[in-house]
Amino acid sequence: MNNSSNVCDVCIIGASIAGNYLAYLLSRSGLNIAIIEEHKEIGIPLQCAGIISKKLTQLIDVPEEIILNRVKIAKIFSPSGGSIELSGDEEPYIIDRVALDRLFYKKNQIKQNIEYFLDEKFKTFHYFKENNQKLIQIETSKRIVSAKILVGCDGPISTVGKLLGIQNNTISAIQIRIKGNFDENKTNLYLDPQWKELFGWIVPEGKNIYRIGLASSRNISKKFKIFLNQLNIDVRNKISQQGGIIPIGKMNKMAFDNILLLGDSACQVKATTGGGIVMLLNASKIAATCIIRCFKENCFSKNFIKKNYEKVCARTIGKQLKINYLIRIIFENFHSDDFDDLFKIIKTAKIEKIISLYGDMDFPRSLIFKLARNFTFLKFLFRILKKNPNLIYQIIITLLF
Repeated sequence: MNNSSNVCDVCIIGASIAGNYLAYLLSRSGLNIAIIEEHKEIGIPLQCAGIISKKLTQLIDVPEEIILNRVKIAKIFSPSGGSIELSGDEEPYIIDRVALDRLFYKKNQIKQNIEYFLDEKFKTFHYFKENNQKLIQIETSKRIVSAKILVGCDGPISTVGKLLGIQNNTISAIQIRIKGNFDENKTNLYLDPQWKELFGWIVPEGKNIYRIGLASSRNISKKFKIFLNQLNIDVRNKISQQGGIIPIGKMNKMAFDNILLLGDSACQVKATTGGGIVMLLNASKIAATCIIRCFKENCFSKNFIKKNYEKVCARTIGKQLKINYLIRIIFENFHSDDFDDLFKIIKTAKIEKIISLYGDMDFPRSLIFKLARNFTFLKFLFRILKKNPNLIYQIIITLLF
């Protein structure tokens, strides 16, 4: 970036894994990149449970020290206390999320064409013309930056998105890290209509440290206290506490003149788990290809970015995110006894084997197609739909749009 005139090719708002990885991908193209980050330190504050599928290492090279643990079993609890244990080939990683955010930040620091501006808040932008070309002027708390492309990687409550008329549906999450005596090979998930939008969790970080958290749309502090009481956890023994916001829904519009949204700001997050690392890494690759093509063809229009970024995302990760969303809205209509009935079916209708063979925490499409051939499961699903006529409407709308 040219400091004297504050001019760059691409300005990225947000230096979490999404912004840092995109900058890393773009750095090889020779584009000048400015990254604006409102916090003083990359990755702080921590806002993630940190459980990611093993696809992570298929997408990027992950240093061993970032992987804190691996879990073999997901133990899922119903509101009544019943449970099922699911295992398979997935064996997800428990990662050091702060270190993951900093991974590409460190790689980018040695790049001559990338410059970071930390402790600097993005405020607004406006379009202007220069030499008959549409450009963007970005205003931060400390400077004015001119760029040809602006990328909003600024989280679920994105200021860039807000200025473009995009607003995500969000839920709140709270988590503590605490010493405990749970099974380090299992992740525990707690389903309950009280926090129907997601679930409670116990994630084994390793060395007898556990991440215990909950996500819900309302009264998160009150519900978290209830959850900890159910687990007989004394919050006074916590090592640390984190809070955050999770976007829940389907991908939003992501393409605009000279602008695109990426990661949480684009709601590239699985509605079933609230996780989005694998999705945003895939989306970053698509975004990088699109941006490089924008400069190669000197075209930065909404239609061009939509064709080469938004529609490509929709055809790939978008289909999987839509299925995750469908699963979520079905679960939101469950009553307590529905969870117990589902667990019984899973245990008796050979569904455990199907899940073990085809279960995928990121891409559930194959599993859904297999379950659709199971008569017992379909019978249960039709009963749920019959009890909730509005759910049928929600499913149709989701599939159509």
